[in-house]
Amino acid sequence: MKLLLTPVPRARQQYYGARALARLQELVEVVLHDGEAPLDPQALIAAARDVDLIIADRSTPVPGEVFAGLPRLRVVMRSAIDIRNIDVAAASTAGVLVTHAEAGFVKSVVELTLGFLVDLSRGISRASTQYHEGRMPEIRVGRQLAGSTAGIIGYGRISRELAPVLAAMGMTVLVSDPYAQIDDRRFLKLPLEEMLPRADYVICLAIANEETENLMDAAAFARLKPDAFFINMSRGNLIDEKALFQALTENRIAGAAMDVGRAPDQMPSPELARLPNVIATPHIGGLTPPASESQAFDTVRQVEALVKGEAPQGATNLKDWTRRG
Repeated sequence: MKLLLTPVPRARQQYYGARALARLQELVEVVLHDGEAPLDPQALIAAARDVDLIIADRSTPVPGEVFAGLPRLRVVMRSAIDIRNIDVAAASTAGVLVTHAEAGFVKSVVELTLGFLVDLSRGISRASTQYHEGRMPEIRVGRQLAGSTAGIIGYGRISRELAPVLAAMGMTVLVSDPYAQIDDRRFLKLPLEEMLPRADYVICLAIANEETENLMDAAAFARLKPDAFFINMSRGNLIDEKALFQALTENRIAGAAMDVGRAPDQMPSPELARLPNVIATPHIGGLTPPASESQAFDTVRQVEALVKGEAPQGATNLKDWTRRG
């Protein structure tokens, strides 16, 4: 059995890791992509001509033409939860299995979110940058998180880990998610339009789908308090970036922090990232060894199952899987 691992060398080192790769190589013949640029669909087809399995990274889209061009291909795996860069419908039509990994990044994203909360409140990166430039930072009164109110949009795995931490720090925690049942009495569930005006910090952690596209639009940002901060740890798709840009440049909100956006590789958009009241990081929420290795070893376990002739965990279209070898 032969497998193509698509990340470029640096991404392979950071997001997959040597231990997981070594275990893969014990199980199957592994072909590595050693180019510096991500594979486009035609290059992917060329690289995967004689492979049975592909582990695709987030920079490598797998559209319908790939399945048509690779009749030997049996399975496409993602070392992540997000499989939106794979045409699952086309894969199902072709009889190819698509799998995803579990959410091994939860604790790492929670920790980065806490860092954003502190930085927004106390101006750490602003003051540090000014010191590095040889200037005396402007001294500003900060905000204490204890006693403040956090509003969380979405109540998935990250929110369920984050909310108790915020409560333990002395914050009031509001949650908006029409589909979630919230049994923890420390948290108050509210409709989004009621939650936004009450929060000192709005933290976006909802899933990205058609329903949540541009969920935070001009009307939503208009509901925020002038001294409120906005944090996006989900996907750029949830944000009307023009509306956020206007809210920030017109000082209608105090500032924002983001690890995601609509730029390539789901990074924050440069137009927002360069604003003085914005903290932006290049989609590094899950970029810690425990997080990356957890998801990488999920794909290893999937390959182990496939080698044994078993259906792997994380399968999204198992009933349509006809290319079983």
